Amino acid sequence: MSAPMPLLGFGLPVSGAWATADRMIHVARRAEDRGYAALWTFQRLLYPVEGGLDPAFDRRENPGTRAADDPSYQQVHDPLLPLAHVASHTERIGLGTATICAPFLAPVVLAKATATLDHLCGGRLSVGLGIGWMPHEYEATGVPFARRGARMEEYLRCLVALWTEDPVRFEGEFYSVPASHTGLAPVQRPHPPLLVGGSAPAALRRAGRLAQGWIGSSKQDLRTIGEAVGHVRDGAREAGRDPDAVRTLVRGIVELTETDAGSGRRPLQGSADQVRDDLAALAARGVTEVFVDLNFDARVGGPAVDPDAATAEAERVLDALAPRP
Repeated sequence: MSAPMPLLGFGLPVSGAWATADRMIHVARRAEDRGYAALWTFQRLLYPVEGGLDPAFDRRENPGTRAADDPSYQQVHDPLLPLAHVASHTERIGLGTATICAPFLAPVVLAKATATLDHLCGGRLSVGLGIGWMPHEYEATGVPFARRGARMEEYLRCLVALWTEDPVRFEGEFYSVPASHTGLAPVQRPHPPLLVGGSAPAALRRAGRLAQGWIGSSKQDLRTIGEAVGHVRDGAREAGRDPDAVRTLVRGIVELTETDAGSGRRPLQGSADQVRDDLAALAARGVTEVFVDLNFDARVGGPAVDPDAATAEAERVLDALAPRP
């Protein structure tokens, strides 16, 4: 009997030269045809000019993810509009954001946009939110950088209220909604699945307490993923929720090789058989879902990569790892 596997998704082309309207549709249809569970996007509003970010700040505030000037961050589409674009060209595959930096949009704006998208895709949407870390983006969106954790907790409560209450009224320290009708509820009830990113223990427990799951970053250490999953499940227990019902989603930076990559490889690097073994190992550590994100592969994402070569690599990986041959 084969080992249990996590659900397998795929990153929609949203970063770099390959992220064109027609290639988004092509990848979305191919992933749906091959049995992938969902398509995922991410957000990057801008990146600093050279020398515009103190390297010490980057290392301190951004320890679990990529450098601010990573090529994957240099040409990124909006996270919601590509999902709306491919929604009408697919029928079954899920759609999700991994992640949107929640504070950059007022809760009422995000609630309306995601409720609309849930209608456009027929209830296939999962909403992944993060807190962000880059001061340039906070300044550009007019949001204070201080007390981000407290702001995020209140944001999640306000968003759920906007999705589920009619009339809705919310009074908080950071956000308020006067007694109002939103006029549009999501298709999914009580609301689309809400997933929260983060790497610190407090952020992991927040995901378990306030959301339906957690999303790991692109630099998440997959060798110690079980510890992170444990924090998420602890948060669910603290809130009196079923820890077994919590989704744990990992962004998989897959590097597929034609032959066995040997014993010194990193997780998700190697032949198709080796990558499948890694996926099974992640499931054994409590990971429920993995999505292959080639936007963060130097051979695919980034503005300088040939789009035809990037698409060919995506097709090769999609077919080699397909849940449904």
